[in-house]
Amino acid sequence: MVRTTPVKTPTRSKAPVKRTPATKGKLAKKSSSRTAPPPPPRPHRYRPGTVALREIRKYQKSTELLLRKLPFARLVKEVSADLSTMEYSGGQPPRWQATAILALQEAAEAFMVHLFEDANLCAIHAKRVTVMQKDIQLARRIRGPWGGLG
Repeated sequence: MVRTTPVKTPTRSKAPVKRTPATKGKLAKKSSSRTAPPPPPRPHRYRPGTVALREIRKYQKSTELLLRKLPFARLVKEVSADLSTMEYSGGQPPRWQATAILALQEAAEAFMVHLFEDANLCAIHAKRVTVMQKDIQLARRIRGPWGGLG
């Protein structure tokens, strides 16, 4: 026996749509509830570690100071004002030249870079790639009381 598909019979007749010149060429749009809009394109993401390596190369090439100057200057002035009230009773906090604060900032950043280099060596010695607080503490302990300066 041959299979056949049943023929659809229209339940009601559709009258032709009359088009005016204003609506000519415009077709009725289907409702948007049936088709979802395509998702927006995702932003480009680099693989983990790519941006970190790029930043390492960037900062190793550069020679500018990495700490912001104004917050560092405020910290220096605050600490020196606290120390000056303890040691002598002049009443006035010490004044700082801009070049003196810059020299102090250069020395502080050089100290910190050297400390992180030593801490990185401690982390590598422990067969890790992540620098932890205990690496910095060990590096400071090995350096001695003057931090490797004396």
